[in-house]
Amino acid sequence: MSSIKKLAGQTMWYGVSSIAARFINYLLTPYLTFKFSVAQYGEMSIVYAFIPFMNIVFTYGLETAFFRYSNTTDKNKVYNTTSVSLLISTLLFGFGMYLFQGPIARLLRIEEHVEYITLSIGIIALDALSTMAFAKLRLDGRPRKFALIKVAGILINVASVYFFLSVCPDIKAKNPDGFIGSFFDPEWAVGYSLLANLIQSAITLLLLSKEWLSFKWKFDTVLWKQMMRYSLPLIIVGFGGMINETLDRIMLNWWAPGGTEEATKEATGIYSACYKLAILISLSIQAFRMGAEPFFFKQAADGNAAKTYARVMKFFVITICFMFLGVALYLDIWKHFIRKPEMWVGLKVVPILLLANMFLGIYYNLSIWYKLTNKTMVGATITLIGAAITIIVNYLFIPHFSYMACAWATFLCYGTMMVLSFTWGQKAYPIPYAWKKLIAYIVIVVLLYLLHAAFTWIGLNNWFNHIFGTFLLFAFGWFILLVERKEFRQLPFIGKYLR
Repeated sequence: MSSIKKLAGQTMWYGVSSIAARFINYLLTPYLTFKFSVAQYGEMSIVYAFIPFMNIVFTYGLETAFFRYSNTTDKNKVYNTTSVSLLISTLLFGFGMYLFQGPIARLLRIEEHVEYITLSIGIIALDALSTMAFAKLRLDGRPRKFALIKVAGILINVASVYFFLSVCPDIKAKNPDGFIGSFFDPEWAVGYSLLANLIQSAITLLLLSKEWLSFKWKFDTVLWKQMMRYSLPLIIVGFGGMINETLDRIMLNWWAPGGTEEATKEATGIYSACYKLAILISLSIQAFRMGAEPFFFKQAADGNAAKTYARVMKFFVITICFMFLGVALYLDIWKHFIRKPEMWVGLKVVPILLLANMFLGIYYNLSIWYKLTNKTMVGATITLIGAAITIIVNYLFIPHFSYMACAWATFLCYGTMMVLSFTWGQKAYPIPYAWKKLIAYIVIVVLLYLLHAAFTWIGLNNWFNHIFGTFLLFAFGWFILLVERKEFRQLPFIGKYLR
């Protein structure tokens, strides 16, 4: 249990940073949906769907390879080699993107704003250079500094966005011939959002300067080749993951019904805003991944590693079940974070996306088997199957069902990846997951949501709906305490009340 406590403690810090950062950033959703038109919000979403793809290319799986080889090789040698490799490749990839920024803008259907791609190159390059410094903090077990820098970066981003979109227009209105008034363009709102992100990435790298500059120009070619053989399949995993996570917004911009570019961008904006309401599940997944990846590799040598992984999975599934109910049962409250009521038409995708992200979180838990056994090509294969489902379902159904096709494609993709990873992994690296019980928990929360939806359909006052939702949430909590009483007794804080 001590190892799980350590993971929980580190995950709490990564969670604090992720939750605080994402929640602060999430508060931008009502602000940006108010400041931007629906089409502008869609345009911004398209750019931010493209950036993660290039993040995968720029980092090419080195982060996971760093954790993998730091446990078997001198970690300073590993850090030096990965840092040198990443610095050189970032310069090369960044220059290559700059040469082709025009075609990229046309591909994304934002050819009238090629400068968005220029700003994106800066963001991607700076984030790539920060990757190994953040990884070093995680490996060294320094989640507090990790958390503080992450939160500071988001606060800088929010402050910059507010300055560009609220302060600058007021200054221009009062003094149009002044310094700010002379260059500020109110129509360039999406550009200012990207510029704020670029400022955030630059200051984040500056705050990480101690870690980033601690590498030495020593490059081990033999070690690098070993790491590349391990990490290159992870590019496929990461790239396929981005296809599954963000390509739907780009495809929606291409094929959404409506016939006009304005209509497709509006559909993209609605879907992207509603997708943000699945944030709680996404937060728990991100926080868990930050703490779990180095933890799982360190735990691998322990004789009880498989049992530890199974227990971690159980706690994780219980947590995300509560988060599913916390969003799904109070969706009529969460929707007010989207300031434009015309976007609420897309709320029906939220429960589907919540379930899809639950599947994704479980998949990340399951994926440890192929990382531990060096079978990263298996992970690439599973991810490519998921990517194929995403592309095929979206291609066939977006022209008919718009963003609903995107939501169901995400659900089918992550569900399939979860099942494949479980069945494949149990043959190669058996882990005693309590899978029947965990499936039952997921089914129960879905049934509770459907029961609440049926109650809401009756048409009573919202207060009755909220009271009934709260009753269902507490009922599930009581049920979990009864079933898992023995497990929870061993936990700190909670355990003493159950003995």
